[in-house]
This record gives sequence, C-alpha cells and structure tokens, in this order.
Amino acid sequence: MELSLYHLVREPKIKKEKNPLLLLLHGYGSNEEDLFSFASELPEDYYVVSARAPFDLSYGSYAWYAINFDADENKFSDIGQARASRDIIARFIDELVTNYAIDAENVTLIGFSQGCILSYAVAVSYPEKVQRVVAMSGYWNPEIAVDDYLENDCSKLRIFASHGTVDQVIPVEWARKSIPALQVLGIEIVFKEYMVGHGVAPQNFFDFKHWLTK
Repeated sequence: MELSLYHLVREPKIKKEKNPLLLLLHGYGSNEEDLFSFASELPEDYYVVSARAPFDLSYGSYAWYAINFDADENKFSDIGQARASRDIIARFIDELVTNYAIDAENVTLIGFSQGCILSYAVAVSYPEKVQRVVAMSGYWNPEIAVDDYLENDCSKLRIFASHGTVDQVIPVEWARKSIPALQVLGIEIVFKEYMVGHGVAPQNFFDFKHWLTK
C-alpha cells in the first residue's frame, strides 16, 4: 500500500467499524519516530499515524519545507514547499481514510513546531477533513493556507494550542498572536503556556490528552 507519505501506524486496541485518527506531524529536522514515541500513551480507540515529512535534509532528518537564511542571518520559510506539504498532508488524510477503518468525521492533527504550523494551515484550508488540532510550539502563518481560506467554514474546528514560555526557537509571542487571528475564523481554542523551551512538557502532554478524551 503506497501512500503519499511514509508513516508508522499504531492500530487501535479497541477496534470499531470506524475509529478516530490521530495524525502526528513532526518538527523541522526530525522524523516520524519522534512523536510516535508517545503513541502507546495515547487513547486506545484511535488509529495513531506518524507521518514523515517529504523533504530530505540529511540522514534520518526531514522537513515539511526548507528554512533558509540570507546574508544578514534573517530566517525565511520556503512558502512554495510549505504549500506543497499542506496539500500532500490533505491528500494523505484522504488516503488513510480509504485504506484504514478510519472515521472521516473524527480526524485530529497533532503537530509540533513546523508540524504545528502545517497542522494549522491544513485545518483552516480544509476544515471538512479535520475536526481537531493539537498545536504545540508553533504558530499560524496565513501565507501557507489556501488563498480563499477566509471563505471556509471553520466553526466546527477545535484547537488545543500550547507553547513554552522560554522557547528560543519560536518565540511565545508568535503563538500568542495566533490565537485571536484564528478565533476571528470562528474556531474554538484552548491555549496554554508551560515553563519550558522548545519541547513538550509532561504537563502539556497530560493536558492535551485530557482535552482529547473529553
């Protein structure tokens, strides 16, 4: 079964006719094994799928899009690659629903860092494919969304967003600014901050798991 993205799967321990999906999207320079390491801790009735980003950086390290630096050390994102990844992920969700016993009405994206940025873009661009997002250590970049995203109905979308207050990679201010920008679209958001850097605090993990199960 050749799907758009290489991925790891943890099948649900409690199988129904259709099971909900948790799709894990890793950060820049990481791989599909990173977030998958906590798959065993996630709710047992879900399919847990961890996808590998399409752009190869070096051995075992992948990206959803390139991050480049100019002569003045300004960092900028390759928006073309980011948009390509957005649509690959959207297609991948359809493929998973076709190939596994997944409930298309119960899809959650869990993204960290660059995977979080992509999760926001996919959910807002294709709200009919995604019901919930767990957005960790990232921010909303409207440039990556489809051009006419403002015409989409995002009112059924639920987001749990979190960020470390001492994140040196993506400033917490970027995450804070994202919340009102997404609420304007009618999205219901829970936002929490933790005293950590660019990573997932144990309490953060516990909180989003609780949010998922309720």
